[in-house]
Amino acid sequence: MIFKKSKEYTGTFDYLIVGLGNPGRQYETTRHNAGFICLDMLTEKYGVKVNKLKFKALIGEVRLGGARCLLMKPQTFMNLSGEAVRDAVEFYKIPPERIIVIFDDISLEPGKLRIRRKGSAGTHNGMKNIIYHLKTDMIPRIKIGVGERPNPEYDLADWVLSHFTKKEAEEIKKAAENAIGAVELMVKGQIDKAMSDYNS
Repeated sequence: MIFKKSKEYTGTFDYLIVGLGNPGRQYETTRHNAGFICLDMLTEKYGVKVNKLKFKALIGEVRLGGARCLLMKPQTFMNLSGEAVRDAVEFYKIPPERIIVIFDDISLEPGKLRIRRKGSAGTHNGMKNIIYHLKTDMIPRIKIGVGERPNPEYDLADWVLSHFTKKEAEEIKKAAENAIGAVELMVKGQIDKAMSDYNS
């Protein structure tokens, strides 16, 4: 029986790993989709799929360092990301400290990472919605720098939905690789090491 692999998402997950972004081909290479980009690279590295529609999200499963992890790409569009996260958290009874949210941060230069145990959402509406629905900000997160607006008058929504330059795309790919390394430490309970190794 130990060799039988279940195809259903039953039982308890050790961690929920959420990459934030907007669904749709037109958004794939935009700044707001850094979380999706990172999750896609993680699934490619481990040879798994995030293609089952449940909880208003595309979900999949992977084992990282012995931890059974639920992977999630909310399909609600960014500002309602919390609905998908809340539904999965309530179903699987996953505590906030075992949720890892990966998302873009305009206050960091492209390619930089910032890992935090908790805190406010800042200007990020996806993270704001998650905090709103879970009623706590005690949620570990990995912020991927996507660069500041060219000037303060530049519309924020237009900026986060703009596409990366070729150079920025290379920096984001490297940042996503580092974020995966951070996730691998965090699911082992080594968030301090993740912050020490990858915060930039």
